[in-house]
Amino acid sequence: MREKKVTKAVTLTMKVHLRARSMKNVFLLAVIGVLPDSAQMPPPDPLSLKDAVRMAMDKNPSLAAAFAAGQAAESRIAQARAGHLPKVNYAESWSRSDNPVSVFSSLLTQRRFGASNFQIESLNRPGFLNNFQSQVTADQTLYDAGQAKHAMRAAELQKGLTREDGRRMQMEVTATVVRAYYDALLSMEQLKATAQAMRSAQADLERAQAIRAAGMSTEVDGLSIRVHLSMLREQQIRREADLEVARAALNDALGLPLDTAHELTASLATMATAPRKLTDHERSALDERPEARQVKLAISLAQNQAAAARSSLLPQIGLRAAFEADRQRLYDRGGINWLVSVGLRWNLFNGFGDQARRDESKFALRRSEAEAAQAGSAIRMQVRRAFADLRAAQQRIEVAGASVDEATESLRITQDRYAAGLSSVTDLLRTETAVLEARTRHLGAIHDSRIAAIMLELAAGTLSVDSEALNEGARP
Repeated sequence: MREKKVTKAVTLTMKVHLRARSMKNVFLLAVIGVLPDSAQMPPPDPLSLKDAVRMAMDKNPSLAAAFAAGQAAESRIAQARAGHLPKVNYAESWSRSDNPVSVFSSLLTQRRFGASNFQIESLNRPGFLNNFQSQVTADQTLYDAGQAKHAMRAAELQKGLTREDGRRMQMEVTATVVRAYYDALLSMEQLKATAQAMRSAQADLERAQAIRAAGMSTEVDGLSIRVHLSMLREQQIRREADLEVARAALNDALGLPLDTAHELTASLATMATAPRKLTDHERSALDERPEARQVKLAISLAQNQAAAARSSLLPQIGLRAAFEADRQRLYDRGGINWLVSVGLRWNLFNGFGDQARRDESKFALRRSEAEAAQAGSAIRMQVRRAFADLRAAQQRIEVAGASVDEATESLRITQDRYAAGLSSVTDLLRTETAVLEARTRHLGAIHDSRIAAIMLELAAGTLSVDSEALNEGARP
């Protein structure tokens, strides 16, 4: 009976004490930072996860660089295509000489050679002669043993390599944005969990003060809880710093100023999953991963280089046409000449350079084939690692979720026992800490499962702006 009376008295005292301190609690929460300073500022623009990814596709500098590289690859194709087209040049020159051969030929091309020019003295000692020459030439390759074709093929393969680099960059930027987004969400949720733990500890402090006022405890309990509150405040400060850095990292991934404010609309919640089989992910990775496609393109490029090296041993045939005008003064009418010729060029010996080029292309092909085998194994390994991480994170969610429920119930019981004088303040603080740790582990497991789902799609080569892993309840 005595214990019931004491418990009733303590409960009544606690109620009175809690009402008296209600306004003081609000002020304390504002001081310790639970009420953010930004509450007085205009609300930032909402930002969903998919909106963040689309924004990065437009503003991220890495993707701008990848786009420029793709344009450069297109230009290289145009350069290679020029090998099939004629080359036309215009030249204008002026010369003045008394060299007998130069004067004789210039008079002929100017159509000004006369009978007086056959005199021995004129032939041996001609006077100075000006020659203004205008010339237009056109050269067309008729047969080059496939050199232009191989150059076109090499440029197209290089474009394919550049395109896959762009795809890889897009997926990596998407993964970076998603990770930064969920890192910011995790920091926000951890900050909320810390604030909740502080409110619970503040309530414990009020219980301890009420019990002390009833003469059932000493100041030691209050001091211990205040130390615990101080530790929670330190943790809150660290969480606030983590959130600030996470928001800056998100802006960096988006290509925005680091101080840009956003209201993240997604939630850090468990997603409904129906994972595909590991073999399906591996098969997709070997078909869709940019790295897998690049090694295939590298093999084709090495084969093309080997064919180009062999074709250099064959002859080349070209057509040349020239139109020429020669005159003694710039604006005079002079001799008009034209020329059409067909020539053959055959490289019979090049100091063993052609043989060395063929050897180089052969070894490059072997290297590409070896790298393809190595890349296939590495890609499958990355898929398996991401698959294992996702499965482990999902299992951790279940374990941590159960731990949160158990720790919360344990705290409730311990608080009741402490109020009744049946548990010590040490037991109370230990269960308070256990609840915060359980919530932190649960949040971390959800965060890791979200990131693991994205990394699995990245490893499988299927990550994109419209990927289902970016949705609530995504299917990885």
